[in-house]
Amino acid sequence: MPSPQDNPNDQDIYQEHVLDHYEDPYNRGPLATATHAHDGKNPLCGDKIHIDLRLDADGRVAEAWFEGDGCVISQASASMLLEAIEGKTIEEVEKFSAEEMLELFGPRLTPNRQKCCLLSWKVVQGALKRPVGTEADPSVTENDDELDTKTSFGGPSLEEEQ
Repeated sequence: MPSPQDNPNDQDIYQEHVLDHYEDPYNRGPLATATHAHDGKNPLCGDKIHIDLRLDADGRVAEAWFEGDGCVISQASASMLLEAIEGKTIEEVEKFSAEEMLELFGPRLTPNRQKCCLLSWKVVQGALKRPVGTEADPSVTENDDELDTKTSFGGPSLEEEQ
């Protein structure tokens, strides 16, 4: 399958899509009716993301909203991810891999920029384990709030998914 780098016009389309999500993000803001929420940060770039989810009685993501500050990649990827997961079951969201997140974003990224893209993915995974108004799931540690700065994504062995 050709990549966006194979054709400069395709690369322009991908970049335009990223900028569209950055300039007019999907569901940016707080969600007063959130059932699950989580925060995360990327110390390499200074990105910060807070994600609110409202899960319905059938275990689907009824609404997904985010707030954050950071680079174009972190903010655009949050918008793309939340648009993609609305209507999905919890199991579908949990199975959505880091590699799939990078494919959803589009343009090929360097390892450090991949961390910007994957921040919202990690925060969504954490939010599924953090119901609002209850104690946090002990399996979600403080280390989960920051991205591992040593891991590089590019092959089928993605440490982030462990």
